[in-house]
Amino acid sequence: MKSSILTLISIFLFTGNLYAEFKLDPLDYAYNALEPYIDAQTMEIHHSKHHAAYVNNLNKAIKGTAFENKSLEEIMKNISTLGDVVRNNGGGHYNHRLFWALLSAKKSEPSEALKKDIEKTFGDMDQFKKKMNSEAMARFGSGWVWLVVTPEKKLTICSTPNQDNPLMDIAQVKGAPILGIDVWEHAYYLKYQNKRGDYLESIWNVINWETVNGLYNEALK
Repeated sequence: MKSSILTLISIFLFTGNLYAEFKLDPLDYAYNALEPYIDAQTMEIHHSKHHAAYVNNLNKAIKGTAFENKSLEEIMKNISTLGDVVRNNGGGHYNHRLFWALLSAKKSEPSEALKKDIEKTFGDMDQFKKKMNSEAMARFGSGWVWLVVTPEKKLTICSTPNQDNPLMDIAQVKGAPILGIDVWEHAYYLKYQNKRGDYLESIWNVINWETVNGLYNEALK
């Protein structure tokens, strides 16, 4: 498990891209694995249609440019210079690749170190979840809610519009995202319709805390 967490961290945050084109990786679980909390049809459409479109559009947008062989992290850090097509699709690819790794049917828990940090910052786990859900509910339209380790090594919660994320140089709150929840309607509408709050309550049942723990440890280094 330790090696897989380190692999995720290197993919998401700290390594260069080995290929000229970004790829849509298969999920590590079946589309129906997260039921009843996230239904199979939503997962299939979300991954094979929405995420695939971000990957394809990103590859087209950076082809022949200086960023064709750059990592997603490098693209995020320079997003203000790259235009809306790269911002939307590069962010979409980064956010979703992370999102899939943050979901699992296997039950897990925050590490002792992360739990203590959450309790110190937000009061307790219940208050932390309420804060995350509140930020997500307050995001008008499409976007994401994030748990971030700031450059000062502090935990904070923020939300971003559309496919923006805290790694982007245009982000109001910058840092290393260690947990992100998608609040675009396509992430939940087939099952929950307009009830974003019900989706947000349910998704905590399938958070992969092992991935969050690994990203938290790496962000503190």
